[in-house]
Amino acid sequence: MPLGISGTFNFMLVFQAEHNILMHPFHMAGVAGVFGGSLFSAMHGSLVTSSLIRETTENESTNYGYKFGQEEETYNIVAAHGYFGRLIFQYASFNNSRCFTLLLSFMASFSTMAFNLNGFNFNQSVVDSQGRVINTWADIINRADLGMEVMHERNAHNFPLDLASGDVLPVAFTAPAVNA
Repeated sequence: MPLGISGTFNFMLVFQAEHNILMHPFHMAGVAGVFGGSLFSAMHGSLVTSSLIRETTENESTNYGYKFGQEEETYNIVAAHGYFGRLIFQYASFNNSRCFTLLLSFMASFSTMAFNLNGFNFNQSVVDSQGRVINTWADIINRADLGMEVMHERNAHNFPLDLASGDVLPVAFTAPAVNA
């Protein structure tokens, strides 16, 4: 972490404020890809374990058939991924389990930063039949982004109207007398 912990978190918050990355569809696909990648890794391990080629006798463990550093494989990847392709569908099977996760991570990061694609901006809030705002997570994210942008630009003193236009909450009902 070249920026340190606080610098890294500052970068993440400012990047979110400027690009609204949490509402970006490729970021959502990337997060799903990370979780999907862990699921695929678990399924790949299960398939490899179930397709081990027995190189030992029935009386000893299958694990003894592998010697550290050996060149030949001890499992049949074609049989494992062929079974997986029949289990899910044909093109869900990858010969290399890292390709799909790598593709999703590249889509999420490069499309956002290199092409400056911003996330969905829901500038209109959801309102009910009487015109009252129904707060959603998109409203909370938008307000947080505006607040982070204001705090990041310390020398720009123009407060956004979106944050300033709320219900006025009184701090105190009476003020003490000031004697000058």
